[in-house]
Amino acid sequence: MYAASDFIALSALQHFVYCPRQCALIHIEQVWAENSFTAEGRVMHERVDDGETSYRSGVRTTRSVLLRSSMLGASGIADVVEWHKGNSLEEPFPIEYKRGRQKKHDADKVQLCAQAICLEEMLNLTIPAGALFYGQTKRRFDVTFDSTLRAKTVSTAECVHELFRNGVTPLPEPGPKCTQCSLQELCLPKVVAHNRSAKEYVHKLLHELSEGEI
Repeated sequence: MYAASDFIALSALQHFVYCPRQCALIHIEQVWAENSFTAEGRVMHERVDDGETSYRSGVRTTRSVLLRSSMLGASGIADVVEWHKGNSLEEPFPIEYKRGRQKKHDADKVQLCAQAICLEEMLNLTIPAGALFYGQTKRRFDVTFDSTLRAKTVSTAECVHELFRNGVTPLPEPGPKCTQCSLQELCLPKVVAHNRSAKEYVHKLLHELSEGEI
């Protein structure tokens, strides 16, 4: 169990699975930049996270639901939680909205599973599944919270806490994911990966520019 003062953001788990360096830049160094992908995601969430509750047959839908878990040491907000009418009580079904399309990695699934673990701890019940909705494809994918995903979620939370304790930003691992990252120009993955600092890169660039003026 973690103290409230040590809580991390639930979104940090998603960032860590996607890229540990991105997680550190955002949550430790407080670096952020917006590109077309993050802008689309922000607009999408502004539409979803209005905090309103709606109803349809057998389902109550709540938005911008506050979450926390002492076991994960994390807190955040669920985009949407559907409450399905069961035999004796409502059964929660968390839904996370993402701007793009379904991904090969588990970053989004881990974030959703963490939301479910928070709800389970807060409500003292078990949640078997949730869903991810992707704005680009307008499709919803159900996610089962099996033992493998739960173990990865707990492990990821532990890794993020360790990252925060160390306070050291990991070196980049350049790959296709870098092209869609809004922090690419601040991260300088190819430069740092070759053990060259951003400062050295800037000095070299200025030197080349000055030579070009001669």
